Amino acid sequence: MPSLRIVAALIALLLCTSAQAQDDGLNVDLALVLSADASGSIDQQEFMLQREGIASAITDPAVFAAIKGGRYHRIAVTLVEWGTPGAPQQVVRWHIIGSEERAEDFAMDVRRASRADQSYNAIGDGMMLGIALIQSCGCRPTRKVIDVSGDNPDMRSEIPSPAARDQAVKAGITVNALAILNDSRLGPSGQPWLVEVYQHDVIGGPGAFVIAAQSRADFDEALRRKLIQEIAMQ
Repeated sequence: MPSLRIVAALIALLLCTSAQAQDDGLNVDLALVLSADASGSIDQQEFMLQREGIASAITDPAVFAAIKGGRYHRIAVTLVEWGTPGAPQQVVRWHIIGSEERAEDFAMDVRRASRADQSYNAIGDGMMLGIALIQSCGCRPTRKVIDVSGDNPDMRSEIPSPAARDQAVKAGITVNALAILNDSRLGPSGQPWLVEVYQHDVIGGPGAFVIAAQSRADFDEALRRKLIQEIAMQ
């Protein structure tokens, strides 16, 4: 019969192994907040194109391959919609995506979620909610990203987007952006005007970038490319 000392050591080892397994269950390669424009500039048809684009992108085989290529083979994703100053909303809860089934679950929730009641264009306040959600997500991400998509600059935020961006970067969060172009205006450097605005006022952190969608019809392809780049970055 084993001694009490050996039994105690075995129990301690089992408890330690169990705790490690539980801790590992919280580890993800990326905590990603999709922070999407739901303001009054988007009509219902455009809004549904955006929602379908998010659902299609997250279930795309190339996006899933990028997820499986990480250390932990899973990411955490949530969806925020912004517009009204001081009133962004989390419209889809956090999902841990490490299988095709979990990706489909997230896509289904995106398609089914009620549209947040938003107006104006408060990008900074959406970013602030993204920061809070990442800090309370309950997972341990290797990287943290807020992914802003919109068709206009920040206009009415209680916390303007440059200040919100700076707070995100200070918290170790990278902010990327997808600029949905409504016109052919160019900025001083010759890039699309909205791309330059987002470069100056929205993005920040290591490797931060802006991708342009030529229209809302191009949103899903642009988002797919953006997600692959975000997820694959190590």
